[in-house]
Amino acid sequence: MNSKMTFAGGAAALAALALASTGAAQSAPPPVVNGPPISGLCIVSVNQAISTSTVGKYVGQRMDQLVQQVKAELAPEEASITTDGRALDAARPTLDAASFDRRATALRGRIQALQEKEALRQKEIQATEQKSVNRIAQELDPLVRQLYQQNHCSALLDKGSVLMANPAMDLTPAAITGLNGRIQQFAIEREHLETPAAAAPGR
Repeated sequence: MNSKMTFAGGAAALAALALASTGAAQSAPPPVVNGPPISGLCIVSVNQAISTSTVGKYVGQRMDQLVQQVKAELAPEEASITTDGRALDAARPTLDAASFDRRATALRGRIQALQEKEALRQKEIQATEQKSVNRIAQELDPLVRQLYQQNHCSALLDKGSVLMANPAMDLTPAAITGLNGRIQQFAIEREHLETPAAAAPGR
């Protein structure tokens, strides 16, 4: 089950392509006239159900908070390195080569350490988001299975790969309603991953 929290409608993409090809704004296209629903054929967008559900929006807000926390954690180190780097540049004319190289090497070490920490925090944020989305997907899966049976579907297609379809075949709104009734939020804390040094076995 694809658990990415993004969704782009095929019809919107087609409309954008048509507008780009003419190079000028056009009047709204006539409404699509759908054929009759195909018996046994259903569609659903897991991405849309997750991202537009109450719990999906909560996860998005919580992830924004965690990202801001990480930025606040790293900002003082970044500011300190920037200040010390400028100070070293200003003092360069008064330093002998050995002193300058020693201080420059130390500064490069701090920069590398900060870059490694930033990369680790990025991985932690991604792991946290993926874990949270997977939790929602687990809650959604039985709902989709139930809807599949209730609507006597013979096949269920991913809405993201369908350009247009009769809305009567779309289970996504019902899936969102069911998900909203099942879960609205849950505790989310940033995952903590080991650094390479911490993960390496001791000698």
